[in-house]
Amino acid sequence: MTTQSILFNREPDWHEHRRGSHHTLPQAVRSWAYEAGSLTQRLRDYYGNHIAVNILFHQWRTPFLSERRQLHLPLTRFCLIREVALHTDGKPLLLARTIIPEETIKVAHRNLSHLGTRPLGEVIFSYPDLERVTMDLALIMPTIWTEQTQHNANITQPIWGRRTVYAIQKRPMLVSEFFLPEILAH
Repeated sequence: MTTQSILFNREPDWHEHRRGSHHTLPQAVRSWAYEAGSLTQRLRDYYGNHIAVNILFHQWRTPFLSERRQLHLPLTRFCLIREVALHTDGKPLLLARTIIPEETIKVAHRNLSHLGTRPLGEVIFSYPDLERVTMDLALIMPTIWTEQTQHNANITQPIWGRRTVYAIQKRPMLVSEFFLPEILAH
């Protein structure tokens, strides 16, 4: 099996967001999960320009099964998979996993496949036609994360995440974001 993720041993168990389900989330998580704007911008508003991106994984691979289903992709379709950690002064704040189909990269006038250490949010939220299509939530147990991720992000407890399908010119991409304890304190 080819590597699909540096973050996970196996795919998280996502649950479709349903109207009224926000009451089951802790208040600190709710604030981040339902943020309508860019999480990067929200982090910059709090931490200033000290936010940095570490690229953990950036390869064309076949996404996880539920990711392919969310994007309505065939089983064998390769997509650009990008996993990053956002941090400030070495303190991990957020982990993210993005699945970008080739068709989405083609319609985006800015090159989504060569972001480097630029946060994705800085790019996609500049698109005037960006749409949020769906959102899922997950509570991810420490054992689902790889040992390397547990160590590097200091994961010792369950971590909440959101998975959002965005569309640029009706072409989808999937962005999963995981809220580490450091940001939930703010």
